[in-house]
Amino acid sequence: MLNIRNIAIIAHVDHGKTTLVDKIIHISKIFRENQQFDDLILDSNDLERERGITILSKNVSVRYKDTKINIIDTPGHADFGGEVERVLKMADGVILLVDAFEGPMPQTRFVLGKALALGLTPIVVVNKVDKENCRPDEVHEAVFDLMFNLDATEDQLDFQTLYGSAKNNWMGPDWKNPTDTILPLLDAIIDHIPAPKIDEGTLQMQITSLDYSSFVGRIAIGRVKRGSIKEGAQLTLCKADGVFKKVKVKELHVFEGLGKNKVAEVHAGDICAVTGIEDFEIGDTLADLENPEPLQRISIDEPTMNMLFTINNSPFFGKEGKFVTSRHLRDRLFKEMEKNLALRVETTDNEDKFLVYGRGILHLSVLIETMRREGYEMQVGQPQVIFKEIDGVKNEPIETLVVDVPETTAGKVIELATQRKGELLIMEPKGDLQHLEFKIPSRGLIGLRNNVLTMTQGEAIMNHRFSAYEPFKGPIPGRINGSLISMEGGQCTAYAIDKLQDRGTFFIDPGDELYAGQVIGENSRDNDIVVNVQKGKKLTNMRASGSDDNVRIQPAKKFSLEEAMEYIQKDEYLEITPKSIRMRKIYLDENERTRMAKKEA
Repeated sequence: MLNIRNIAIIAHVDHGKTTLVDKIIHISKIFRENQQFDDLILDSNDLERERGITILSKNVSVRYKDTKINIIDTPGHADFGGEVERVLKMADGVILLVDAFEGPMPQTRFVLGKALALGLTPIVVVNKVDKENCRPDEVHEAVFDLMFNLDATEDQLDFQTLYGSAKNNWMGPDWKNPTDTILPLLDAIIDHIPAPKIDEGTLQMQITSLDYSSFVGRIAIGRVKRGSIKEGAQLTLCKADGVFKKVKVKELHVFEGLGKNKVAEVHAGDICAVTGIEDFEIGDTLADLENPEPLQRISIDEPTMNMLFTINNSPFFGKEGKFVTSRHLRDRLFKEMEKNLALRVETTDNEDKFLVYGRGILHLSVLIETMRREGYEMQVGQPQVIFKEIDGVKNEPIETLVVDVPETTAGKVIELATQRKGELLIMEPKGDLQHLEFKIPSRGLIGLRNNVLTMTQGEAIMNHRFSAYEPFKGPIPGRINGSLISMEGGQCTAYAIDKLQDRGTFFIDPGDELYAGQVIGENSRDNDIVVNVQKGKKLTNMRASGSDDNVRIQPAKKFSLEEAMEYIQKDEYLEITPKSIRMRKIYLDENERTRMAKKEA
């Protein structure tokens, strides 16, 4: 019987989690001496590499001293909490990775709370101790306080702590004496993380994630809780609605290094991938054929936001994307629901429109970005917060917002947050930054990041996580400025933009193709105005002094996907294609817009 340790690595975004996994993979000699590989081996998805964040949890296993260590890399964003909740079920212990300067962050608290509640054994790694002005001892205290506040047990509070720098490839018990290897961490895993507890009884394995292969179809991944699975065995699949279904295992694979190895049998405690099972969902249990006993299902936190997804019906539809019909959109959204646990999709009374529920702006924007890269065209509406009625009172989601900002601009950030019904809870110095914590409604966060970054010249670091539903806090002021709207279709000219610059800020460059009703800029006042940017200069054969002045145009303001999602108003859509992101009015015709506005009023 193999010695096994199952560990999940949890940390806040950018504290060095994926780098640490890289170093563990290197030291365990998974690669041949002459093999080429990149950094951030596990962040294999393009979006993860570009943003520098982990979005999907992944498995890898290494061998050390006759022990097999299964490592699960988890995302740090609370928006991907659905990923975290299901993979923690596979682990017996967690490595909590904390930055030696920043200390435990709000999202670390979110994942750590889940891990401690499941009774997992923690090992704390204080990373980046080579940074200037780092404070490893204070951070160690802060982690202890955090665990105490999260009701950790006596055993969990007696955690092992290691200090080091994953980037410089060392770990050790004392941060003042750097070692030259990362092996103390692997020794600590073997000494302190318990081997999987094996219960007596028939087979039980909960499916906690899935993979897909074009050869064998969907692959179920999970940890065998008790009993063992054999290749070719007849089993029972216990589904959500209490239905039991007979299934047959085709092949079994266990994780070895970065890949998988085919095996004939998998024993309790190991993590494996099973092929040949149809029609399963995450959370289902594979159990014995004769007397199946299902495991308790994975509970996932409720979504806090929704957005309307609809087909692209602008004048430019179908020019840039491959998949443009409502059937394509429906199939893709329902397919995403299979593996993205925290996502919900609802059909509406119009077959072209779908309501998509998610954990936050980032959760939804990653889905949209993935879809546009696959060649989908769609339009999305303004993100809406989900309200709940509890005991006859209207409640809304409240989040904890943490901002680290230079002292000189802290006042401006407090002012911005309080305008949006934020309450300042903590204000304390942290190095040369001011550390601010607020309680703020989720509605108040939409569009806040842009304003905070503008006010602080891009120096603020913002993080937030969902805390609870609380009674409705009253109206929050939205965007004050109106939109500049294109009057007709065609190419815009530099001459026309130049003449209209005093009206506001433009989002377009000369020569861009536009259509009537497209939002092309922000008005300097609070109302929408329609402008003609296609007008050219009237040419005569007379030369007049002053008429040949050069055109001087301010650079266009460009938005990222999240910024655009937060920017649009209720009566606007975001048109998203593989090549461009455009803002538009829902009703492109000016008369129709006026009529609809009167109707609503």
